[in-house]
Amino acid sequence: MSLHIGFPTALIYYSHFPFWQAYFNRLGVEVVTSPTTTKAILDDGAREAVADACIPIKLYHGHVLALKDKVDALFIPRMVRLNRRTTFCPKFLGLPDMVRATLDKLPPIIDLQVDAGRNLWGLWPTCRGVAELLGFSRRLAWTAYLEGSHHQQAFEGLLLKGYLPLEAMAKLRGEPIEPAPLRPGSLNLAVLGYPYQVYDGYISLNIIAKLRKMGVNILTLEMVPQARLYRLSRRLPRRLFWHFSSLVVGATYNYLQQGDLDGIIHVTAFGCGPDAMVDKIMELDIRNYSQGKMPFMSICIDEQTGDAGVSTRLEAFVDMLLQRRAAR
Repeated sequence: MSLHIGFPTALIYYSHFPFWQAYFNRLGVEVVTSPTTTKAILDDGAREAVADACIPIKLYHGHVLALKDKVDALFIPRMVRLNRRTTFCPKFLGLPDMVRATLDKLPPIIDLQVDAGRNLWGLWPTCRGVAELLGFSRRLAWTAYLEGSHHQQAFEGLLLKGYLPLEAMAKLRGEPIEPAPLRPGSLNLAVLGYPYQVYDGYISLNIIAKLRKMGVNILTLEMVPQARLYRLSRRLPRRLFWHFSSLVVGATYNYLQQGDLDGIIHVTAFGCGPDAMVDKIMELDIRNYSQGKMPFMSICIDEQTGDAGVSTRLEAFVDMLLQRRAAR
């Protein structure tokens, strides 16, 4: 019987799951993901996590709880760096320790460090370590690493073509899905934020689906090459060293240069320090760059955020943009 490894459907799931799924499958390991976020999963995580944690961390605890009795081990890597320019926030660095200290009766946790900034081999040292821990040969580990890299490249290629992360994953599974077409004459909105906040339909209250239903064209940070995002983020007077924060700021500058953009929405989490800083940077730089002409709205989410309030704000924002366009 094959080994079952649990992979919580939160945090790095939305940016790196294709790599790890292909890697583990090539090793002959079955990857088990937690269910789509529900109120029960979030409530369980909020009850067990430390009180001052942001909603993505609370949610992660809930997804671990949903998996712990269904798998032989949990994969919770210690995310440090994916390049030499940026690092993950401290809660990513300490995530395995937070989970161990907070939750009881867990299966073994695979928590090897991911620090691609230390070498030129990217995720290979972590993959080698995981394979050794599970008893697989280095040759098989290398084959699995190449398989994961291939799937991750395909995933990122689909994102650049306009797929959202969950759509791209479905496409890689062979499902007949196409990205939403950009409709001429419709509003163009950039919806920016950390992937694990924007694309979790429950905690984001399906913001993207709501906007699409209103006939809005959606632009995201994943639709821009990461090299360009990092390059644009260097416009700040001082280096912004958090990984996802740099990408969001770079995407802001990218879309501000786009002549047909109608507005920017930032999805931010209450209690996230880097996010609070990024939100203020976006507000000030959007105002300065556009001379106050680019509409900007920030939507802060936590476990208390209500669907009706967010829907009302989105509808009002879209109505304002339509009236603004008609008055030109």
